[in-house]
This record gives sequence, structure tokens and C-alpha cells, in this order.
Amino acid sequence: AKEIMQRARVPLLPGYHGADQTFETLQAEALACGLADGKPVLLKAVLGGGGKGMRIVDSLGDLEGAIASAQREARSSFGDDRLLIERYLPRA
Repeated sequence: AKEIMQRARVPLLPGYHGADQTFETLQAEALACGLADGKPVLLKAVLGGGGKGMRIVDSLGDLEGAIASAQREARSSFGDDRLLIERYLPRA
């Protein structure tokens, strides 16, 4: 769905939806999505639904544990531990 929106030039939040799921790549992409500037990011299971496999990360210190936890929950719930990352926008 995001690829369709990108092709249609719909404005999207910064995010990562790539195939490389190494911790180093996920960390670099979370930083690029705003975590480096103190903005929270949202980890989401690629095959997710109903909030399973989702984690809000507010700081770099919480990222490694949040990735591991989201991957475990995604694998258990959906049989697939791939994650995507988006900038998180808290309610105003």
C-alpha cells in the first residue's frame, strides 16, 4: 500500500520498508527517521495487524530491546519477524 501511495506522490512520514533486517540497518534507519533528532519512531511488524508487533521507541537506548521484542511478537503472531519503521506522531 505504501508503494502505491509513494507512486501517487501522497506525502508520507519518513520510514524504512526495506528487506535488510539486520540490527545495524534497522538502527541506522530509525536514526534517519528522526530518532537521532529526539523524535520517536514506531516499529511495526510487516505482516502485522491489531497492534501486534508494534513498539514506540523514544530513545536510542531503548531501540535494541524494542526491536528484539517486536520481532519475537511478530514471529509468534504472524510467522514472520520482519519490521518496518516509521516516524511516530503522538496525539496532540
